[in-house]
Amino acid sequence: MLTLPKLSVNNKMRVVLICVGKTNFEFVERGVALYAERLSHYCKFEILYIPDLKNVSALSKEQIKQKEGEQILKQLSKRDPYIVLLDERGKSYNSINWAAHLGRLIGGEMGQKELVFVIGGAYGFSEQVYKSAREKLSLSQMTFSHQIIRLIFAEQLYRAFTILKGEPYHHE
Repeated sequence: MLTLPKLSVNNKMRVVLICVGKTNFEFVERGVALYAERLSHYCKFEILYIPDLKNVSALSKEQIKQKEGEQILKQLSKRDPYIVLLDERGKSYNSINWAAHLGRLIGGEMGQKELVFVIGGAYGFSEQVYKSAREKLSLSQMTFSHQIIRLIFAEQLYRAFTILKGEPYHHE
């Protein structure tokens, strides 16, 4: 049986989600806003958007990743966080194990004060961004758009906090 670390009621650690580009799906915006509000009960949750690149039709996929990567790294250089990339080649967890891992990161063994999760653009991350990360997290073996994954991740982050607090959101 997996032992989950319990979070204290006063835990106000900072969680930042960096996303490349704005979404053009209203349902994603509404859903992310809903979970951002719910997450405010557990942490200081902030979403930072890297502006969409302009005039990309003449750029290769690698050039796009490089330019987006420069913007991501500029945001990361403003802080000294534990960086996790949402990446299809990352480690996968079920919800209970993800909650346990999150609990170790923020309240247990590692005691991080700030976690930064990064969702890259349509082509993924540059090598420099990969080098800056402490770990990679995969939410599924399936591929999701970089816009929809925002909503899926926000819900899974919320679910993990409710599991850690022993609240009845997750049923297993």
